[in-house]
Amino acid sequence: MFDAAVHAYLRSAAGEGARRAGPFTVRFDEHDDALPFNYAIPDDDVVPTAGEVGALVAFFRERDRVPRLEYVPQAAPKVEAAVLAAGFRAEGRYPLLVCTPDTVVDAPLDPAIEVAPVTADTGLWHAARVMNAAFDAPDATEHDVARMRRVLDRGGLVAVATDTTTGTAVGAGQIGGPHEGVAEVAGIAVATSHRRRGIAGAVTALLTRAGAPTAFLTPADDAAGRVYARVGYRKAGEMLHISLR
Repeated sequence: MFDAAVHAYLRSAAGEGARRAGPFTVRFDEHDDALPFNYAIPDDDVVPTAGEVGALVAFFRERDRVPRLEYVPQAAPKVEAAVLAAGFRAEGRYPLLVCTPDTVVDAPLDPAIEVAPVTADTGLWHAARVMNAAFDAPDATEHDVARMRRVLDRGGLVAVATDTTTGTAVGAGQIGGPHEGVAEVAGIAVATSHRRRGIAGAVTALLTRAGAPTAFLTPADDAAGRVYARVGYRKAGEMLHISLR
């Protein structure tokens, strides 16, 4: 099932920072408390006890992180009730969209924009700065660049869109290294000055075409979902983000 494949990918992508807390794999970033870098993925089909949920909460609290999960409810349908009983509340339910290199579509792009993979630190710095600015995160740091370097080291890809008239990086995104043929496209970002020029779609298409046999992503809102739909992404399920504040 694709739901289980997404979970397997998320556990793999947690990398060396992954921890176990009962029937949960926790992605933990000791340098960054941002929500997207700190969350748990439940084991498939698990029915967590109150004690196991409590231990998960304690794991996050002891590390000064918000207790939270990002997972596919269809792969672990008993988890939501267990964490709701502990006081968790849903942050959002997001469509889980999928695409393959064979079905991706090139969307129209401003001819002044060039999209290409980057591997050198200079390019990774450009990507980090664009992403952090687009997502209202603090200024990019060496840790952000190191995190992207780990994406590359695991077989993933980072791409940057450049305005050729100025040489300025105006868009970015990444896809993780495939795990059992599946990988996540994430961090699609466009500078405010260059939105509505086809950049997000072009970055997404490049990453999808050059990445895993099956790519998935979770758009933050309907507008983003429409961008991904234009390049061939289709709904295959749902992702739940749920936390205890």
